[in-house]
This record gives sequence, C-alpha cells and structure tokens, in this order.
Amino acid sequence: MPADSSAAKMPPLWFIKTRAPFLTASLVPVLLGTALAWAREGAFSTWYFLLTLAGAACLHAGTNMVNDYFDHVWGSDEVNTEFANPFTGGSRLIQMGLVKPKEMLWQGIGFFVAGALAGLLLLWLTKAWMILWLGIAGVLMGYFYTAPPFRLARTGLGELAVGLSFGPLMVMGTYVVQTGVLSWEAVFASLPVMLLITLVLWINQFQDMAADAQVGKKHWVVRLGRRRAATAYGLLLAATYLLLIGGVAFGGVTPFALLGLLTAPLAVKAYRVARIHYDHPQELVPANAATVRIHLLTGLLLVLGYVIQGVVELLA
Repeated sequence: MPADSSAAKMPPLWFIKTRAPFLTASLVPVLLGTALAWAREGAFSTWYFLLTLAGAACLHAGTNMVNDYFDHVWGSDEVNTEFANPFTGGSRLIQMGLVKPKEMLWQGIGFFVAGALAGLLLLWLTKAWMILWLGIAGVLMGYFYTAPPFRLARTGLGELAVGLSFGPLMVMGTYVVQTGVLSWEAVFASLPVMLLITLVLWINQFQDMAADAQVGKKHWVVRLGRRRAATAYGLLLAATYLLLIGGVAFGGVTPFALLGLLTAPLAVKAYRVARIHYDHPQELVPANAATVRIHLLTGLLLVLGYVIQGVVELLA
C-alpha cells in the first residue's frame, strides 16, 4: 500500500530496513566468544572485539535486507495477511512503497561487502585463517537463505543455517579472533544460543506459515503444521536447557553458565502461549516477543557466567 501520513511516526528507514532491534542475535554470540576467550586464555583486544561486532552486525543487516528483497520476489510477503510486526512478514517497506526492491537488494549487498571487509581486516591483523572459512560459510548461508538457486528456507535447511550462523560459527569466529586458536568449549557453549536463535525464527514462522506455504517456502513449520510445530517448539526449548546442563557436565563449559537456567520460567510461559494460540496470529505475539527475550537474556547470562569464571581465575 502507498505511504501515508503514518510514515512520519515511523522510526528511521535504516532502523526498519536492517531490523535493528533483532541485531541482538549478533551481539550475543560475539559477547559470548569474547568472554570465553578472556576467561580461558586471558585474551582480550578491544579493537578486535569492536571490529568483530561491527562485521557481524553488517552481515546480519545485509542478510535481513537481502531476504526482504527475495521474499518480495518470491511473493510471500505480498500474500501474507497474518503477519505480526515487528516479528513476522518482513520489514514491509517494499510492500508499503517506501523502498524500491532493487534499492533494498543493493544496500543489503553493501552491508555484506562491509562485513566481509571487516572480516578481511581481522584476518590480516590476526593471521588466523580459520576466520576466512567461518566468514565465507556465514555469508553463504545468510545470502542463500532465501536467494536462488539454493533458497535454503524451502529445503528444510534454513533453520539449521540460521542456528549455525548465529551460534557456533559466530562464537567460534569471535574466539579465534581473540585467541588465534580453536576451542571445543566454544562449540559446546554456543549450542544453547544456536537453539534459541533457531527458535526465534521458528516461532516467527507461525504467522507467516500460510503465505509461505502458498509460494512453496517449505520451512519446518509449514512441513509440520502449526499444532505439531508448537509441540516441537516446546521440545526444542527444553533441549536448550538440557544442552546447557550437558555442556557444563561433559563439554568443559563453566559451571557459572548455569545462570542461563534462570530464564527457564520465561520459556515455560512462552510455550504455554504457543501451545494454546499456535493457530491465532495476534494472540501468539507474546510468544514471539518472549522468545526474543529468552535468547537475549540466556545469552547474556552465559556471558556473565564466563566473566565470573574469568574473575575467579584471576583471583585464584
């Protein structure tokens, strides 16, 4: 629909284009990888941290914008009548006539280029070649989530791609930037974050399901249907906390990471909403919002756990 006077009350276009509130999905793994590197290796560079965070945020913003364009080309956003902003249905800027489709695409690619340049600068500074391969994997999964020819979102691999990108790849990449070495602990510590960002995507797909199914975007909520997908949502939430406990018990993760269990009551509430309102787009919104909060709060509690671990080791 055309732009109207309500646009004057909207946040800045760049804020909406990049879906800035959701960039916490990049902040959490970068903070976690940095805290782990400091706690275990005593390694911390402010400039490396800031450059890593900037690069991750640029790649994330580019992914959001490019996906907006290809969802428009795919037609899913145009036929979506059950979306619940700001969680589902894309930014809607193309549909409102506020941004031209090609403008969204090329600006998104510009963010990819900026993120890649940040990665290459980190590679030059650290000489840690693993950064290159982790970065390439992240760029490819972000771009081809909705872009042809792969369109991972229609294959059932989209959720996995998102989880890996904002979980192990980003946590490990940050850890390597700070230390120059790989760590299995970074992988185990990242698994709860991986599942939670997957669940942010998962629950947001409920309102998009009918439109996505109509254009052949066969993610797992489409494949399972909303009722079974709501059950899977609850099981995956439970698995998040089991992975956290397992990481502490068997993966060398700091026991202070168990602070992340404090968000379990919020997860129970979110599941109850999803179980009851899985087929009611607007009534489901509290579960959408709660899942974002669970991801952010659990991630920050894991970061706090490693900060405490680092302080304990300094004082020991």
